[in-house]
Amino acid sequence: MRRGVAIAAVVILAVAGCGDSPRDGGSRVGVVIKGLDNPFFAAMKQGVEAEASERKADVRISAATGLQDTAGQASKLEALNAEGLDCYVVNPINQSNLLRALSHVPRGAAIVNIDSPVEADAARALGVKISTYIGTDNKAAGRLAAATMAGLVGRDARVGVIGGISGDVTSAARIAGFAAGARGRFAALEPVSADWDERKAMRAARTLLRSEPGMDGFFAANDQMALGVARAVTAAGREGRVAVVGVDGIEPALAAIERGELAATVSQYPYTIGRLGVAACLAAATGASLPARVDAPIQVVTKRNVARAKAKFPQPVEPFADPFS
Repeated sequence: MRRGVAIAAVVILAVAGCGDSPRDGGSRVGVVIKGLDNPFFAAMKQGVEAEASERKADVRISAATGLQDTAGQASKLEALNAEGLDCYVVNPINQSNLLRALSHVPRGAAIVNIDSPVEADAARALGVKISTYIGTDNKAAGRLAAATMAGLVGRDARVGVIGGISGDVTSAARIAGFAAGARGRFAALEPVSADWDERKAMRAARTLLRSEPGMDGFFAANDQMALGVARAVTAAGREGRVAVVGVDGIEPALAAIERGELAATVSQYPYTIGRLGVAACLAAATGASLPARVDAPIQVVTKRNVARAKAKFPQPVEPFADPFS
C-alpha cells in the first residue's frame, strides 16, 4: 500500500509542474466510466470533474447507463475516439467490453485504465497498450475485511459471503482476499452471487440466515449489497448479533455504520481514483513516464472513525502518506 501511495504522489507531483496554461499541457482527455446510478461511480465522476476544474483541463466524460450496458459503454468510447483526443481514461464494465473500442483509440494517445482492469493478454493481442492502471488492490481490500471481521466474531464463527456478478474480476479478487484472510480465524462459507444488487443481496442473506441459523457475520463485496444484507439481518431480529462488513465506503454505508446496522466498510476512494486518472493523463501529456500500476488507498471505517469519514467524504478519512515529508 505504501508503495502504491508513493507512486500516486509522484504522479501528482509530475502533473503539478505543468504550468498555468488555460488548458493544462494542451491535453484533451476522454473519460468513460460505469453507470452513475451507482454512488461509487458517481463519486468517481466527481473526482474527475474536480481534477479537471482545478487543472483547467479539457475533459469530456461519458458513462454507461448501468452495470449491464456493456455495448452502450463501448459505443460511448467509440464516439470519443472520433474526437481524436490525446488521452483516454477507461473504467470498463468487464475485462473485455471496451477492448474493440480501445483498439480504435487514436495512435499515440495514452490509455489510463482505472478501477476495473482490462484483460491484459486480450489487449496485447489487439495491439492495445495500457499506459497505467490506477485502482484498488481488491485482494488487499478483501484481506482487510477479513481482519476486521476477525475482530468482530469468534474463532468458530461462520460467515456468509455475498459476491457481485459471477465472473466479475473485482468481486472475485475481493472474495479471494477475504477467504485468504479468514483462514485460521473463522469459517468463510461458499460465496453466493447477488449481482451487486441490494435487493438480491437481501434475498440471498435471508436464505442463508434460514439455512444457517448459527450465522455470525456476512461479508459483502460492495456496500450496496452489504446494505441489503443488513436489511435481512434486521428483519430476522439479529441486528447487533450478526456482523456485516462491506467494501466501498459509500455515504449510505457510512450512515448505516452510524446507526449500527453495518459493523464496518473497507473504504476505497473512487473520488481519488477519478482525480488520479486525469492526473495521469496530464502527466503523460508532458512526456512523463507512467508507472505500470498505482494502488489507491483503502482504509477501514467503523463506529470509531465514521464521524470523521463522513466529514471528509469523498476524500480518504486518513491522509495519503507523503514520502517526502
